Amino acid sequence: MVAAASVVVAAGTVSGVISATGDGQDAPEARPVPSASPSLVPLPAVPSASPSATVSASPSVRPERAGAPASASPRVKRKTVEAAATGLYRHPASRVLDWVRAHPGDPRRPVIESRIANRPAAVWFADWSPDTVTARVRAVTSGGAAQGRVPVVVPYAIPGRDCGGHSEGGAPDLDAYDDWIGRFAAGLGSGEVVVILEPDSVAQADCLSAGQRAERFASLARAGRLFKAANPRARVYYDAGHSGWHTPAKQADLLRQAGAASPTSSDGVFSNVSNFHGTADEIAYDRAVLDALGGTGLGAVIDTSRNGNGAPADGAWCDPAGRRLGRAPTLSTGESRIDAYLWVKLPGESDGCEGAPGTFSPSYAYDLAR
Repeated sequence: MVAAASVVVAAGTVSGVISATGDGQDAPEARPVPSASPSLVPLPAVPSASPSATVSASPSVRPERAGAPASASPRVKRKTVEAAATGLYRHPASRVLDWVRAHPGDPRRPVIESRIANRPAAVWFADWSPDTVTARVRAVTSGGAAQGRVPVVVPYAIPGRDCGGHSEGGAPDLDAYDDWIGRFAAGLGSGEVVVILEPDSVAQADCLSAGQRAERFASLARAGRLFKAANPRARVYYDAGHSGWHTPAKQADLLRQAGAASPTSSDGVFSNVSNFHGTADEIAYDRAVLDALGGTGLGAVIDTSRNGNGAPADGAWCDPAGRRLGRAPTLSTGESRIDAYLWVKLPGESDGCEGAPGTFSPSYAYDLAR
């Protein structure tokens, strides 16, 4: 864990909501208006203990940084995302679904199934496996196309990932990474797909030397161009951190260096991945970043998987108590320049306190959902 940074934690080769591993099995982790979650009827504490589940590995949350913008930036009119009419894809091979199927008698099962397992979520590719990545990406994108729905995929293999923290790993060098990205792009198909390009790769780049940052950012810009050339209907979003980290001006400067302002490589930015900041704060922050970034027709997507109660006041990041699910995943936000609310982080996958980092914790999932 890098001190005071926003960090995604991956255990083993799997990271995130829905993860796609090298063994060929794809597994989901998967405001203006205050408080960002759908209304849920409160439920009692779990009536009795049940078998614990030790499945799935996913990214964890991020400590907070000061400097969130105080108010929203002016609204800019923008074309509505065409994908909004089709809906998001829920990948069927899910680790939370594995838990649901394996525990039919658990009293928490109906809540976890209906409020978490049945929601669409992102598919993470967190291992550098060039021989299989094309087929694994294609399995997800073709599954979405068959249903007329939009999958969300997360390439997460940048060299120097997580600055050597819990999620260290990725490709051995940028040449190998560029090759992996090309193979990833070959699996994107021709249907609509959302690409969340390398969480933390831009916001957390301060640990790199100036030369290393320039090389990483050039590689990210190439990645965006490859994705959009391979599939013109792919929507590629770059890492904007979150509203409690860098100022919008600083984040926009980093994003510009990574190619996020160019329509040939980018459709905008993403924020709040694996974090808890409220949707209103993220909307204001993302609009400020986009204003500072410039570019044409850019938008933002927000991870709302666990931000229903906002970020903990004490800055706790490891499975903090009192959190709840945020707004349901959707491509129709009703907010200008906000293209989607997504569940990039799977609610219930531990940050390392409720269980080993990345494992599914039914007790934490139930607490978030109830």
